[in-house]
Amino acid sequence: MTSYIIRRLLLAIPVLLGILFVTFAMARMLPGDPCRAVLGEHATDQICDAFMERHGLNKPIPTQFAIYLNEVTHGDFGDSLRFQRPVTELLSERLPVTVELAVYALTFAVIVGIPLGIISAYWRNSAVDVGTMLLANTGVSMPVFWLGLMMAYTFAVLLKDTPFWLPPSGRMTSGMSLAPLYEVWNVSVEGKEGLYSVLAFFSNVNTFNALVTGSWPELWDAIKHLILPATAVGTIPMSIIARMTRSSLLEVLGLDYVRTARAKGLRETAVVLNHALRNALLPVVTIVGLQLGALMGGAVLTETIFGLTGVGKTLFDSITSRDYVVVQVFTLVIAIGFVALNMIIDLSYAFLDPRIRLE
Repeated sequence: MTSYIIRRLLLAIPVLLGILFVTFAMARMLPGDPCRAVLGEHATDQICDAFMERHGLNKPIPTQFAIYLNEVTHGDFGDSLRFQRPVTELLSERLPVTVELAVYALTFAVIVGIPLGIISAYWRNSAVDVGTMLLANTGVSMPVFWLGLMMAYTFAVLLKDTPFWLPPSGRMTSGMSLAPLYEVWNVSVEGKEGLYSVLAFFSNVNTFNALVTGSWPELWDAIKHLILPATAVGTIPMSIIARMTRSSLLEVLGLDYVRTARAKGLRETAVVLNHALRNALLPVVTIVGLQLGALMGGAVLTETIFGLTGVGKTLFDSITSRDYVVVQVFTLVIAIGFVALNMIIDLSYAFLDPRIRLE
């Protein structure tokens, strides 16, 4: 298994380099003037010439990429053209927002989707089966932006002044905040950029910060703010997972070893949960991994609707404002996440099916 992991990591290097180069080149080939997109339409030609020279944008794209790659290998990811701040600072502030949203959305999708699929397969061709699949088909058909708006309107407006009210935007209630973990733990981060980035990242995952510091009112407040966006962006993955679980489980239930288990007199519940489910989860695991892409795609709209400043909204704003540096780094981080997730999925196959060996 160790050799397999090393081989996958080595194969990931050219993939990530290719993604970085394509993103780098396409960002610079977009129509429009990057100088005036950042500085405004009233910037003079002299100012724009100086801007292009300072950021190396007047050089050929291969030359720019070689310079950028050299800087990245030395840990310098550059400064945002729009925010005039190191892009790593922006990443440590905004990546946790999207990661937290994606984790809760995927958790919702899995813990609701898989049981729905099992229930539907267990009572196949019944009213329960029709009802669960109707729910799944409805969920996969609803656009994220429409569902998000309807949920915000329902729970924040129609259910106002009721116990079911939920906040329609933001990450925490105004007036509530969480101190950075390095302040809570009295950790010195001066001159330690790596340590600062890690602690800043986890500090900005509000639910984790509140949990490890014992800030229970802040934890409940952060969870309440996550319920609507996580449900909205997780509904489509939940529906897809439910349908895949049902179809995969029905296929496995028709295999010979399952009929043998039934012939031995085992209960149908034991046959489904103890014998069929584990094998049926193999394609479901693949689907769960692929749904991360749907979550990232839906994050742009969801973050905009619910007022969350995460990777999706920042990436969209950076593309429209021609902030190359942010686009490159954020895209690279998303690509690394996909590569890591696919590796975890491949490794999980060996756990779910002992016949599979990773060599």
